[in-house]
Amino acid sequence: MFPHEHLLVALLPVVAYVAVRDRRLPTRAVMFVTVVGSQFPDLVDKPLAHQFGVLPSGRVFIHSLPFALPIAGGVLAYGLYTERPRVAGAFVVAYLSHLLGDTYRRLFAGQIPSDLLWPFVAAQQRPTVPFWAGVNGINVRLWTAFSTVVIGATLIIVMRDVARQVQKPT
Repeated sequence: MFPHEHLLVALLPVVAYVAVRDRRLPTRAVMFVTVVGSQFPDLVDKPLAHQFGVLPSGRVFIHSLPFALPIAGGVLAYGLYTERPRVAGAFVVAYLSHLLGDTYRRLFAGQIPSDLLWPFVAAQQRPTVPFWAGVNGINVRLWTAFSTVVIGATLIIVMRDVARQVQKPT
């Protein structure tokens, strides 16, 4: 799926849930984590695979359940600890919807894609140069730059939040 498709697949259920439950639009925090969560696997895996050649495919590592489930559990635990379960839940729904969006055809056919089980199962063979790379791989470089900015900004926000939580009197 393309980034905007991942965003829509994640955003629609989150906005619908909040609108039905609270009769208002989601907060900025819920929207932010939904946007980041919907792109998170590609923000990490695509640069590591296509720019740096560290991964065998742009759909392994953060796209894989052995890594995704502990990350989702950690985010939910942190959300409960900080009394922000809705923000944490929005990230996890967006993140897992990304995995579903990338694999739904095979899952609905009753197959478990090998990418979901990496590194326990070999990654699916894909072309070294992705179809979206563009002339001289310019889109890979642009995605890597975009990923660096988004992940960097997100890390700063998360680190500040963790520091505030640690300093908060109990």
